[in-house]
Amino acid sequence: METDRYLRRIGVDPTTVERADRETLDRLQRAHVTTVPFETIAVAGTPFGEHDPSGVSRAYQDLYEKIVEDGRGGFCYELNGLFGWLLSELGYEPTRVAAMVLGDDDPLPPANHLAHVVDLDRRYLVDAGLGVPSMRRPLPLDGEARTDAAGVDWRVVESDRPDADFETLCREPTEGWETRYVFRDTHRPREHFTATCEYLSTAPESPFTDDAVVACSTDRGHVKLSPDSLTRVRDGDERERDIDADEWSELLGAEFGITLGT
Repeated sequence: METDRYLRRIGVDPTTVERADRETLDRLQRAHVTTVPFETIAVAGTPFGEHDPSGVSRAYQDLYEKIVEDGRGGFCYELNGLFGWLLSELGYEPTRVAAMVLGDDDPLPPANHLAHVVDLDRRYLVDAGLGVPSMRRPLPLDGEARTDAAGVDWRVVESDRPDADFETLCREPTEGWETRYVFRDTHRPREHFTATCEYLSTAPESPFTDDAVVACSTDRGHVKLSPDSLTRVRDGDERERDIDADEWSELLGAEFGITLGT
């Protein structure tokens, strides 16, 4: 990995990254989620048939080429997989943890989300691979609530579920607390995620293989591109407009900096 190139990809001057401390970790995570999109084009293909699904590789070099060299995004196994490698290269010691996003109706498989825990002055949950609203700062595992620049509250609390140690909660403006996912504070090898990643990226019943979604945090909200709409959220105010097929491709580049090959 060329760490300097990766840092520049997320808008961070490499000369300002001097220590593996909490302040730097805060800055890296916020930079990542506001520059690298959460996107499922490799899983679902483009919505109007120009590009078929290309598939997901979790090999580090493939992730580096896709996200850093090609200016793409990905979903959690890709984004957090590569971000964890960057943290290791910068002197952190991230613990890879298996999380489970809870489905509204049908149960989702375990290890359907990859995140990290980093031990500094406290233990922090680190996550640059959520869809929006994304987690902009590492969260301590002691229940302390933190409010981000978009007005979203976050905290990690102990769980009373038999299959989890902690719950990650968020609260958007005017809404109540919602559990985004649960997880065990246990290190998992990379192979632990192989089966679920394969299922989520290929199975017809996967929530990711239907229509491609592209989203990225902004300074005070987020922008999300669906096949038929563009949604902007700023300071809790949501505005959505319909788009057509031609606009989708244009917005993919204009809003997210993604250019797909022919």
